[in-house]
Amino acid sequence: MQYVSKRNSITYFVCERSPTLTSAKETCPHNFAEILPTEMSLKIFSELDIDSLCSALLTCKLWHHIIEDSDHLWRNHCLTVQAFCQQEVDGDRQYGLSWKVTLVRNYRRGFLKREWLRGRYSNIHSADELLERNMCSLDVETWGEILEAELER
Repeated sequence: MQYVSKRNSITYFVCERSPTLTSAKETCPHNFAEILPTEMSLKIFSELDIDSLCSALLTCKLWHHIIEDSDHLWRNHCLTVQAFCQQEVDGDRQYGLSWKVTLVRNYRRGFLKREWLRGRYSNIHSADELLERNMCSLDVETWGEILEAELER
C-alpha cells in the first residue's frame, strides 16, 4: 500500500510484513514484476536456466502469468534441446505444439542423449546399472548416433 504525503512529497509504503510505515528510501521488499514493465521482467526471466525458470513459474501468480504467456522464454531453452533432438522438436512444432510443451516433451530425452554422446554411460556392464538412472525411450536414429559415438571411443 502506498501513501503520498502532500506536505513534503515523501512516499510511504505499508509493508505487509511489518505494520509500520516506511519511506520509499528505506528498504521494503517488493516484487520486481509488479514495479517493472512486463518487457523488463521478461528480460530478467530470460537470463534464468530451465530449472530456475520452472521454479520461478511456481513462485507467485504474477510470475506464473508472465512466464506462462511468453513463448519466447521457452523457445530459447527449447533450441538448446533441439541441438540434440532435432527431429523430435521439429515434429512437435509441425503439430502446432507450443515451445513450452515441446520443451517439456523433449528436455529429458535431450539431456539423456547428450549424456550418452559424452560417454557418461560408456562403462555400463549390465542393464541393472541403468535401472537406477532416469531413462526414457529414444528413437532408432538416436541409438545409431550413440553407437557411432561409442565405436569412435
